[in-house]
Amino acid sequence: QVQLVESGGGLVQAGGSLRLSCAASGRTFSRFAMGWFRQAPGKEREFVATISWSGSNTYYRDSVKGRFTISRDNAKNTVYLQMNSLKPEDTAVYYCASRQGTSPSGTYSLAGSYDYWGQGTQVTVSS
Repeated sequence: QVQLVESGGGLVQAGGSLRLSCAASGRTFSRFAMGWFRQAPGKEREFVATISWSGSNTYYRDSVKGRFTISRDNAKNTVYLQMNSLKPEDTAVYYCASRQGTSPSGTYSLAGSYDYWGQGTQVTVSS
């Protein structure tokens, strides 16, 4: 069993920044591919960013490229999402997810590819 706990959400003005963290339990975090997803009210959950367990590969949805950066610290069992130049359309509950049994460079953008999910953290961007 893996537990994921997100933190760092909040209310920010458009153009501002937030850094989300996702702390994972389990001794094999360094072998998990990790992803960030988000869900806005009335919309389906959507992919935001993913990082391979080695940290060598990352992949982003087009609308956040150049603004968001995913990173990980395997020594701290934590994955991060640095969000800059935030826009009102970034408002959503943000979830982190983990996938076991991946190649060192594997990245995954489909929600169904992930085994465990956190409870989510709210990000609200005001205009």
